[in-house]
Amino acid sequence: MELTSTYWNNRYAEGNTGWDLKEVSPPIKAYLDQLENKELKILIPGGGYSYEAQYCWEQGFKNVYVVDFSQLALENLKQRVPGFPSEQLIQEDFFTYDGQFDVIIEQTFFCALQPDLRPDYVAHMHALLKPEGKLVGLLFNFPLTEKGPPYGGSTTAYESLFSKHFDIQKIETAYNSIAARADKELFIKMVKK
Repeated sequence: MELTSTYWNNRYAEGNTGWDLKEVSPPIKAYLDQLENKELKILIPGGGYSYEAQYCWEQGFKNVYVVDFSQLALENLKQRVPGFPSEQLIQEDFFTYDGQFDVIIEQTFFCALQPDLRPDYVAHMHALLKPEGKLVGLLFNFPLTEKGPPYGGSTTAYESLFSKHFDIQKIETAYNSIAARADKELFIKMVKK
């Protein structure tokens, strides 16, 4: 199955959004809360309704960009946060998007991609980050299956996948996941090599 913009728009239109927490993910909120530099340029790819972008905006991070296949998802964020600049809500395929960022927030995007796209994801994340830029967020920690999304993975597989392009500073079970995801999320912090 090809996961196109039509596929994702249909999922949002049908309310078939099991990944949507309807709030900022607690591990990502904790990371954002310790950032002092409000000038950081932040990207949230595959952001969906992007409560993370809303939280960033409300905390004073104004250089926040969301890239998503689904126009419906981006419109939802714009309705919730009318002041969010429309030009920072980008309806595009992540793999064709170009820019340079200090931080990229990973929240349910990686796990939504077909596993054969994972090497391309890593290479494109590396290209989108400024020197010493950081990839931070959550990856699912459950066995990889043919059925998805979401698609799982393991610490060992992720280390093998990312280590060529990133210095892995942290990859550990998130201590503050929501109850439904307890022990199923790995918090990652990786720095561009």
